[in-house]
Amino acid sequence: MAPGLLDWLLDSDPALRWQVERDLAGVPEGVWRATRARVATEGFGAELLAEQDPDGQWAGGAYFPADFQGDEDGQPWTATTWTLTTLRDWGLDATALAGTAELLAGNSRWEYDDLPYWGGEVDCCINSYTLANGAWLGVDVSVIARWFLDHRLPDGGWNCEWVEGSTRSSFHSTLNVLKGLLYHEAVTGGSDELRAARRSGEEYLLERRLLRSLSTGELVGPWATRFRYPFRWGFSVLNALDYFRAAALHDGVEPDPRLSDAVDVVRAARRPDGSWVQEGRHPGRVWFEVDVPEGDPSRWLTFYGTRVLDWWDRAGGEPSRLGIRGGSSG
Repeated sequence: MAPGLLDWLLDSDPALRWQVERDLAGVPEGVWRATRARVATEGFGAELLAEQDPDGQWAGGAYFPADFQGDEDGQPWTATTWTLTTLRDWGLDATALAGTAELLAGNSRWEYDDLPYWGGEVDCCINSYTLANGAWLGVDVSVIARWFLDHRLPDGGWNCEWVEGSTRSSFHSTLNVLKGLLYHEAVTGGSDELRAARRSGEEYLLERRLLRSLSTGELVGPWATRFRYPFRWGFSVLNALDYFRAAALHDGVEPDPRLSDAVDVVRAARRPDGSWVQEGRHPGRVWFEVDVPEGDPSRWLTFYGTRVLDWWDRAGGEPSRLGIRGGSSG
């Protein structure tokens, strides 16, 4: 690691610092766990907890704020599902949200067809977040888990536009579903059927090397090689590699060699000082900013990029010779 880079990463909010301590600095478990506990009482995590409504929701809505009229610049990121997902990603202990699951069961309904919150709805990505968040908060979300078995597409992945008749999987939707299935499996143990579904979704992305159209070999789009934090719903090879790292560690397997092209993209984006820069944000209303403006070096992206490359290099992964970087239409 470049001189001073670790100190720079450690000089961060507890939501990031504990992960740097655990995964990059190698500090004793008691140290990083103490930092992780601070997520509930300091910084970003405490700020989000303070915004919770008395009925258990955030911003008065399940996926959209209660006052959302559809005329804003971008998707708002302040409602319940996005806030829960963010807090879970930051490592908040579920005990800090004691009673929230019950409040949401009684008070929160999806904007789609007024469906009950913990039953999920029809969007693959929304259901994936709800599956993971429910497992985190101790809710029985087995109905949602089975939903993914019924809505997997013939090519092995998922697409949120299945309700419009799409029969081809989406990189974005498939990655979000995989992340939800993996988290649910880690908490509950999963099932053979769900593990098979997860592996079919992984194979969908691996066949395309996380980058390319299977039919043309072209890059699927400029978004695949654009790194932005927060990741939100969007696919990037960095977001996907972070998933495959977690899945490989969970499964106790070595990195799949078909990840090498994506690793090459991440490596090429690293600056000489060891950092990665923020390449934009998904537009939309937020409670507060958690990362730097576009063009500035990002601690969050640097953490994810460094962690992915450390995992790959320690496992002896071979670099691609393609040197891919930049956008292309798919």
